[in-house]
Amino acid sequence: MADDGYPPNFRPSEFHCKCKGEYCEGPSPNPDRTRHLAWTLQTIRDEVAAPLRINSGYRCPAYNKKIGGVSQSYHVKGMAADLGCSAISPEELSETIEDMMEHGQIPNGGLGKYSTFTHMDIRPMKARWSG
Repeated sequence: MADDGYPPNFRPSEFHCKCKGEYCEGPSPNPDRTRHLAWTLQTIRDEVAAPLRINSGYRCPAYNKKIGGVSQSYHVKGMAADLGCSAISPEELSETIEDMMEHGQIPNGGLGKYSTFTHMDIRPMKARWSG
């Protein structure tokens, strides 16, 4: 197991805010939620049998605003990640995640399909969109 109760293929720092100290210290103020997200991503990684790259994890409110994120973003809550995978396309990754959600393998939360990445979050209700 990785440090701080994280799964073997993810480190807490991968989920830190990308503001680089401009607005915050980096870690999510909700470490339990972010750890739950990491374990969910581990399940997805195991399913696709390839590493996942976290393009964006936690975002502090100021950084989220700066980059044009919505104010109620699950990134601000430490419950979302924008993902990439070199082994499969964003479309294939989102299809895999959708299937896993529908079959109860992972929480049926938010799933956003974009041309260059896939957004996934662990909100308590189903939400789908395309960007």
